[in-house]
Amino acid sequence: MRRILIIVENLPVPFDRRVWSEATALRRAGYEVSVICPTGRDAQARHEVIEGVHIYRHPLPVEGHGALGYLAEYSAALFWEFRLALRVLRERGFDAIHACNPPDLIFLVGGFFKLFGKKFVFDHHDINPELYEAKFGRRDWGWRLMLLLERLTFRTADVSIATNGSYREIAITRGGMDPARVHVVRSGPSLARIRELPPDPHWRNGRAHLVGYVGVIGQQEGIDLLLEAARHVVVERGRTDVQFVIVGGGPALAEMERACAGMGLSDYVTFTGRVTDEVLFSALSTADVCVNPDRPNAMNDKSTMNKIMEYMALAKPIVQFDLTEGRVSAGAASLYARNTEPADFGDKILDLLADPARRAEMGAFGRRRVREELAWTYEEPKLLAAYAQLFAGEDVPRAAWSEACSPARPGRSLPRGTDGQG
Repeated sequence: MRRILIIVENLPVPFDRRVWSEATALRRAGYEVSVICPTGRDAQARHEVIEGVHIYRHPLPVEGHGALGYLAEYSAALFWEFRLALRVLRERGFDAIHACNPPDLIFLVGGFFKLFGKKFVFDHHDINPELYEAKFGRRDWGWRLMLLLERLTFRTADVSIATNGSYREIAITRGGMDPARVHVVRSGPSLARIRELPPDPHWRNGRAHLVGYVGVIGQQEGIDLLLEAARHVVVERGRTDVQFVIVGGGPALAEMERACAGMGLSDYVTFTGRVTDEVLFSALSTADVCVNPDRPNAMNDKSTMNKIMEYMALAKPIVQFDLTEGRVSAGAASLYARNTEPADFGDKILDLLADPARRAEMGAFGRRRVREELAWTYEEPKLLAAYAQLFAGEDVPRAAWSEACSPARPGRSLPRGTDGQG
């Protein structure tokens, strides 16, 4: 039986939904799976087993800000990843390391163990050079360092996994990878997790309409642009019948709450912080329109956002800025505002609130697209195909070969094109 060690630093498992989907898919296919990740809220146990997956967690310092902060965070992470990888090797063993960025430093762990015959899979979650530029607004030595680390990661990888076609192109052009060894596995939502709940009127705060957002509250997520759009709706357009709910936590939450108060919008915008799935799906199920205000930049333009497909799975019409991968995911389920124009964003929200029939049509399109093309059900065989290639000619679990080689389910179609994009 083949054994996989997944290393992720960005979020604790099982709360990193993509990583958990991958870990449980591999487990179902007959692999033994271990995961190394940081501790976090509701994930403090240093070792536990969930659904047959062994999870090893480590502490991290407070999220880094500035060069010294990032150095402390990443150095601590690498120390724990090496230490726990040795523990997993001793206790359970592994044949391949599956590294999920950011940061692009886990190749140091993977490269070390490749010296002893282990394989290395790079699961490309974020494009860090573009993320650096989005955060700091410049292309300096730090940006060039990000490019170097990205290139070294790809050069170390035996197989890489891209979340969309844009990332696949980066793996081939900037990373120098053989196209045949780059597999697109989109972050499709698990329909078993998505729950459509009865609308709860308390989210509306006594108002007729609700606009919903879910996601990280960070610097590049465009929450400031969403607040500007809300001010346009409430103040400039005089629509005091619209409530906004922003679901999620993150490093900029307190700052965004202060900005909201400064705009005089506190009564019109509910910040929930991080919540359970039950609360999240209650808010989204109640919303009339859902939004993705990701700031237009090279990072967000090329990235697939999980929130978009969750909105679609709940049959919610969407408003977002006009970004490449946002259009690939949502298609006709979304309206697209002119980039970085909060007033146009707000006007498109109002256009949808005024047209229930159009909302229903867009929502139905989105739900159908997720159920027939984009759900995790359709991505899991692609993940298993990547592993079948990784261990080609070796003893691969029978279930993995069977699933990887099976055709699409009857009556269903996979997304068009070899890169998995619809």
